Amino acid sequence: MADAVEIAQKEPYKLDLKKGEKYFWCACGRSSKQPLCDGTHKGTGLSPMMIVADEDKTVWLCGCKHTAKAPYCDGTHNSL
Repeated sequence: MADAVEIAQKEPYKLDLKKGEKYFWCACGRSSKQPLCDGTHKGTGLSPMMIVADEDKTVWLCGCKHTAKAPYCDGTHNSL
C-alpha cells in the first residue's frame, strides 16, 4: 500500500520546459527539488511522472499533489 501524498505547497510551480528534455514531476510531495523528483519517494509505493516536452513552453505543475490532471495544476489546491 502506498504512503499518503504530502502537500508540497498549496499553489502551482511555474516551470520552463525545453523541447525534447525529460522531466520527472514529484508525485509524493517529499522532494527537496520541487516540483521535480529527487528520489525521496523510494519505499513509499509512489512514483514520479515523466514529462517529455514537445516544444519550449512554460507550464504550471501541481504543488499540492492532489490534481486530477497530473502533473498539471487544476486548481484543486484552492479547496485544500
